[in-house]
Amino acid sequence: MIPKLLFIVPLFFALSWGEELKVVSDNFKGDQQKGISVFTGDVKLTKGSDELNASKVTIFTDKDKKPVKYVAEGDVSFYIVTEMKERYKGKSQVAIYFPNENEYHFSKKVDLIRIDDYRRVKGDKVIVNTVYGQASAESANNEPVVMTFTLQEKKSKAKSSTK
Repeated sequence: MIPKLLFIVPLFFALSWGEELKVVSDNFKGDQQKGISVFTGDVKLTKGSDELNASKVTIFTDKDKKPVKYVAEGDVSFYIVTEMKERYKGKSQVAIYFPNENEYHFSKKVDLIRIDDYRRVKGDKVIVNTVYGQASAESANNEPVVMTFTLQEKKSKAKSSTK
């Protein structure tokens, strides 16, 4: 069995997110000139309370070595907390995070749950902006987007009987 590789991603990743970014994987390949880092084999990425698991994670950086895009592929599962303190968990086949926009794009068999009020979205593509609390969903192949809400019913007042 190949031992897990543990990478504390260089300081520029940590500074861009404001917290330490930790990536654990079976394999790593990086090309500093192209600004690409590829982690494969049972990848687990953590940052604060956020967690992402996938078969492959690719991190793209700009010329200043700041991350501009994270792409997770293959049996992706995740737990994220937004700037508005909303907690989400879910799974998909692809997840892309754009740190400059604070936006996640989930695609292919998306099942996303907002934990705090159990709002659940199933579709082929779901976008969540973590700053503005905006979301959108699309589906493919003429299949519907399915959204589930937990509704709180109003308590009815007992009728008084007067005779």
